[in-house]
Parts: sequence; C-alpha cells; structure tokens
Amino acid sequence: MTVDRFLVEQFEAHREHLRGVAYRMLGSLAEADDAVQEAWLRLARSDTADVANLGGWLTTVVSRVCLDVLRSRKSRREEPLETHVPDAVVADPGKDPAAEAVLADSVGLALLVVLETLAPAERLAFVLHDMFGVPFADIAPIVGRSPATTTQLASRARRRVRGATLPDSDLPAQRAVIDAFLAASRSGDFDALVAVLDPDVVLRADAGDASRLVRGAGQVASQAVLFQQTGATGRPVLVNGAAAILTFVDGAPAALWCPTVRGGRIAEINILADPARLALLGL
Repeated sequence: MTVDRFLVEQFEAHREHLRGVAYRMLGSLAEADDAVQEAWLRLARSDTADVANLGGWLTTVVSRVCLDVLRSRKSRREEPLETHVPDAVVADPGKDPAAEAVLADSVGLALLVVLETLAPAERLAFVLHDMFGVPFADIAPIVGRSPATTTQLASRARRRVRGATLPDSDLPAQRAVIDAFLAASRSGDFDALVAVLDPDVVLRADAGDASRLVRGAGQVASQAVLFQQTGATGRPVLVNGAAAILTFVDGAPAALWCPTVRGGRIAEINILADPARLALLGL
C-alpha cells in the first residue's frame, strides 16, 4: 500500500494531540499508542478528500477506538479499580525544560484515578468536552446519545471529579511537604507523619498481583514506617507534572510514589510498583 507523503505529514502534525486524548481516555501509555496507530491505519485506508477538518476526524476515530477499549476493559477487569494506578509520565526535574513544560500541562495522576471510576461514555464525554473543548453535538454520535444526554454524562463525571483531584499547584511547596513526609518516615516519627497527612488520606498501591488500599492518616503513617525499613532509597522526579519520588531497592527502580498535596498536606498517595509496568516506563 502506497501512502501519500502529505497524508503522513498531516497525521504526524496531529499525533501528539491524539496521544494526549487517548492517554486521558485510557490512562495507559501503551494502549494510547495503540489507539493512535489504529487511527493511522484507518486514515490510510480511507478516502478523506472531502474531510474539511482532519484533526476533528482523527479525534473522532481515536475516541471511538478508546471507547471500545474502555467497554472491553470494563467487562473483563477483575481487580478492584481502587487498587489500579494509571500509567505515569515521568521526568527528571531541572534536566529537560521542554519536557517539564509538557508535563506541567498534563493531567494529574489523581485525576486519572478518578476517571477510572467513571462509566466509559461518561469518561469520553468529560475528556473530550472539558479537556479538549469538543462540542457536545460532535461527541453525541460517538457515544450514541443525544447532545442533551451527552451533556448530562459530562455533568455527572464533572461532579465526581470536582474537588477530588485539584492539588496545590506550587511545585516547591509540593516538594517541601513530600520532603517532610520522607524525613518523618526515615526517622520513624509517627506523630510527624500524621501531621503532614490529611486525616482522610488514601494510599493506593498497585503492585500487580499484590495491591492494596489504605485509608486514614494513622494507617498510612504505619505503612510509611514499615516501608522505610525495607532499605529503599529515593530521588525526586516529576510525575504528570507533580512532585513525586522514584524509589530504588538494590539499585533497581522499585516504585513510583506519587503524592497529591492539597492544603499543605498529603491527601492521596498513588504508588505504582508493578515490576512489569515500571519496566515499560524506561526508568
């Protein structure tokens, strides 16, 4: 199959946007890349001579692919969503300003966790409209609903998301809170740990087959003290634009600790410790 070079260039101009849409839809970097690749295959097989807005056409294709993935995932997934942590976008702070600029505009990991709890059509409607400004009239055919019903889908998703995922935006302030947490865990200072945690903090650890959910400052503080006894070391990284910690055991990456700081306290900790998924991040 001969592919027109101009068509390739047109597609490449939209690739990052399409990947951003798919990542927010799916919370998986590999699945997002697969969705973008499927969009390219469909474009290469289609007659788009009459398509006035190629970017919109491609966004619709990627959205349909993602919706199929979400529906399939919903029907087959067995593990509780509470213990699933989406894929992370990781960068070294201070080393790549261009990457940091992209990360600063990326969706937070805590928000992706909330999006995991939504029904597929709700997630699609919210992502396309609230994150990318796609009109409800354009989203409605994708989910097979009327524009009014599609508006309601996004509204329900927005209520779930609102207030649950907005972290403190200042990176140095985030880092200061996380440093205080690490210092208290290293010293075994239980009271200092509790002081830096929100009383209703949630710790979500996704280690593949061994995952857990811990609630409450006391329980999370206890887990932090126990973890420190494993001898793990850590260094600061940026995860989806927020301050985080990459931990090592015997020199190998062991886990990504991704706290969400709100109101000067840690309100949520998402830990990705699945060895297979960590390996895919190229850490």
